[in-house]
Amino acid sequence: MGSLRLRADLHIHSCLSPCADLAMSPGRIAASARVRGLDLLALTDHNASLNCPAFAIACVREGIVPLFGLELCSLEEVHLLSIFATPREALEFGAAMYALLPDLPWDPAAFGDQVAVDEDENVLAMPERWLGAALEAPFDDLASRARAAGALVIPAHVDRGMFSVYSQLGFLPPGPYDAVESMWRPAPSLTGGLAAVSGSDAHYPEHVGRRPFSVTVDSGAFEALKGALAAYAEAFAAAQAPGEGAGGGDYADLLKDARLALYPEAEARRFLEALREGLRGREVEPTHPPRPAAAP
Repeated sequence: MGSLRLRADLHIHSCLSPCADLAMSPGRIAASARVRGLDLLALTDHNASLNCPAFAIACVREGIVPLFGLELCSLEEVHLLSIFATPREALEFGAAMYALLPDLPWDPAAFGDQVAVDEDENVLAMPERWLGAALEAPFDDLASRARAAGALVIPAHVDRGMFSVYSQLGFLPPGPYDAVESMWRPAPSLTGGLAAVSGSDAHYPEHVGRRPFSVTVDSGAFEALKGALAAYAEAFAAAQAPGEGAGGGDYADLLKDARLALYPEAEARRFLEALREGLRGREVEPTHPPRPAAAP
């Protein structure tokens, strides 16, 4: 079995996240990632996955392998990356997470815009609930739900001073994690013996790929998915897009789009498991900048 090294960024926010720039369309994100030489990219909007279908074709057009996820915010306000192989899985999990959001009306003046778009950057929807709120479920429950749904489970920026296991819990509780993400080289108490990856947490185009990591994966799984994605791009281009009046851009509407079935799910799941194996085998090399010096 051969292997190869990939450059990855698994923490990206699009214009769906209320704290991200409106310029962060899936197409702009993918183009920025190509310029920065990334091979693998995951979309992880706050508590939502509505832009994953557009992200899928945007990445494939740029020659990048996409993954699809959410950055969950637990009841304790700890952030957790849950990353899926296919846009369908991410949409199904996103719908379940949307039901856990408190009924706080979205106020763009207070919270920022949150926009779901299609592959041509047409606006599909603006969710009515504020996506930046804490979900009504604790951290350990969200981690278990994500793993049961087949996701990679990665506690986000574990050593950050806010929205992290360090800031909110003081430690990393046991859980079904595949790695942790850290801003700097983390203390062993925050890794649980797992690999620490880096990520951009990009909210602006210039931030995409600013802290990538490299990971070794099975070359056969990667090449099989790349070939299947080339066929997917051709089939997508020939497919009939939903016409006007086909509905908005909520989860139910997006899950009805027949083009979801064109995505190579078997190859994508095989690759995700190869990536999980690389992460759990600690076959990673993060980009950790020097930790800021403590104030005198």
